Amino acid sequence: MSRARRRFLMLSEQSAATVRATLPAVGGAIGEITERFYARLFAAHPDLLRDLFNRGNQASGAQKQALAGSIAAFATHLLEHPDTRPDAMLSRIAHKHASLGVAPEHYPVVHEHLFAAIAEVLGEAVTPDVAAAWTEVYWLMANALIAVEKRLYEESGTTVRRPWEVVERIEETADVVTFRLRPADGGPVRGFRAGQYVSVQVELADGARQIRQYSLSGAPGESVRQFSVKRVSGDGTTPAGEVSNHLHARVRVGDVLDLSEPYGDLVLGDIAGRPLLLASAGIGVTPMVAMLAALATDGHSAPVTVVHGDRSPADHALRTDHEACAEKLPDSSVHLFYERDAEPGTRTGLVDLTGIAVPTGTRAYLCGPLPFMRAVRGQLIEKGVAPADIHYEVFGPDLWLARG
Repeated sequence: MSRARRRFLMLSEQSAATVRATLPAVGGAIGEITERFYARLFAAHPDLLRDLFNRGNQASGAQKQALAGSIAAFATHLLEHPDTRPDAMLSRIAHKHASLGVAPEHYPVVHEHLFAAIAEVLGEAVTPDVAAAWTEVYWLMANALIAVEKRLYEESGTTVRRPWEVVERIEETADVVTFRLRPADGGPVRGFRAGQYVSVQVELADGARQIRQYSLSGAPGESVRQFSVKRVSGDGTTPAGEVSNHLHARVRVGDVLDLSEPYGDLVLGDIAGRPLLLASAGIGVTPMVAMLAALATDGHSAPVTVVHGDRSPADHALRTDHEACAEKLPDSSVHLFYERDAEPGTRTGLVDLTGIAVPTGTRAYLCGPLPFMRAVRGQLIEKGVAPADIHYEVFGPDLWLARG
């Protein structure tokens, strides 16, 4: 590693000592800090809440937890591993940012309101030295993200969304709809890597232009974009999904949606000769179908274990594609778990890897609710899968970081 790169990655000695001493206080108050940060930010820039940030995640507090988790995780990494950078975390955040169109000019705005919130919450504890140290942490993280996002924009060739026309709408289940789209301008369709997602922007009844990410569920190489949307009905603690309900209720063949280029780092990578395990639950099946289609096209010959959990067979979106793509592989096994109405050959209950063979050297990909992924990850580690070989995707803010 070059000396220049080391300087980029490392906190100054004075700042490192200050951050280490104040991390417990900042970490303990980070929830209140982020609460005040977002209140300040949206009061000064209401357009960001209307057209960039997910209003549902703001209402539920999920976005605030994710921001808190990422800042604390980054600061902790700088202290514990000063010669390295948390590239996995930075990559995941940068891909999300790029899909939303986050630009370098957003970062000073965030810095202004975040540090005002820190000063409000911690009061006199925020001395000039403390402010300088945490400012250094912030800009180390921000500049790293800006650099990754710049590269992603260069690779995609654009920073803006593009209009796509819906050419087919498929009712997968009572709560899941698949949309297939072509560029409205008749232009070319850029390829993508199985596991990636696009951002979809819609205009809601109140004029807000809200954005959501949806995994591409079609096969790479198709002349259309395909993504599947689960309707979020909401309950006493979780608000109904504004965009998912809009797409279900209002978007039909012939309508036009604004889509970003594909982003996301949950991709297969170098897997030649590697056994794979693709585990999903609920709508987490979408990137797995794309991965299986890609593996079949590429002629992957090593063992592939497919695991999926759902409420019932009727709720298993894309089930026909899921099983058909697995059947095209020369060495695959499929294990389906349903909480109710299990059929012959499937199992009743939550996903349980007990009794499922996991070959040595397996690389695993997980997508689904956080409790599901935590449980499967733990079972895989017990079976000898290296933590570095377990990859995951979270739909929405990455609360894995926020909750440890």
